[in-house]
Amino acid sequence: MTQPQVISIAYLAEFNRLPDGVRERLREQVEAEAVWLAQVDWQTSLGWQPNDLQVRCFLALYQKLLVGNCSQNLTRITTPEAFWEKHLWDSLRGLVCLGSLDELTRTEKRVIDIGTGAGFPGLPTAIACPHWSVTLLDSTRKKIAFVASAIEALALVNVRAVAARSEAVGQQADEREGYDLATLRAIGPAVVCAEYALPLVKVGGRVVMYRGQWTESETRELERAAARLGGTIAAVAAFSTPLSQSIRHGIVLEKHAPTPAEYPRLPGIPNRQPLGVESL
Repeated sequence: MTQPQVISIAYLAEFNRLPDGVRERLREQVEAEAVWLAQVDWQTSLGWQPNDLQVRCFLALYQKLLVGNCSQNLTRITTPEAFWEKHLWDSLRGLVCLGSLDELTRTEKRVIDIGTGAGFPGLPTAIACPHWSVTLLDSTRKKIAFVASAIEALALVNVRAVAARSEAVGQQADEREGYDLATLRAIGPAVVCAEYALPLVKVGGRVVMYRGQWTESETRELERAAARLGGTIAAVAAFSTPLSQSIRHGIVLEKHAPTPAEYPRLPGIPNRQPLGVESL
């Protein structure tokens, strides 16, 4: 990853157009986040520690998110501690379901983050894993415009932002079965996420779904859906967040066979007729 030209919030054009009171509040939040990122313990819960450059990138991302949130609804999670736990830590903890984060960050992978929203978990992933080529995919153009501006501000050379529906991308010859890993966080039922993701990963590739609570019935439905798409459930990992002690699950799918050509189905159909809950 090349040296990013990490921005000062004072020089953001969007920041300077904000009312005085808002600017002062955001300055205080950024200063508090800088202190938090300098002292927080990543190693105990993630087995990995960001370097100084990565910490500066995370702080610059926080700056961009605060300013962007003033003009569009990107996230309700904006306090310094919550940003670290629910956006940075959570994004990276999902990757731990695949193995040691310290080792993963040294590998090369082609990755797609489906339904990236404001860039999570994709942007923290790209910062932590500079050798990964990361595609951030979302159908909402305003959110992709924000993500693209964040990529530019942080000078990240291993990331691209794409505005499109995953069902359409999954039928493109140059994208289908072209990724080593797909990630999805909070974008719908797991069986629907499987239909979005498995057509895009290679045979031998994996999918990580970020979930809150998880049930046995969801496991059974996902097993049925994944089987139709050439995949299996490789792991269901439960863990707690380090500050709020919220229950989280990382669901890992592994692809063992090519996905049949009819999947993913046309936009909207996976949600209306989810595979795992159909009568077999």
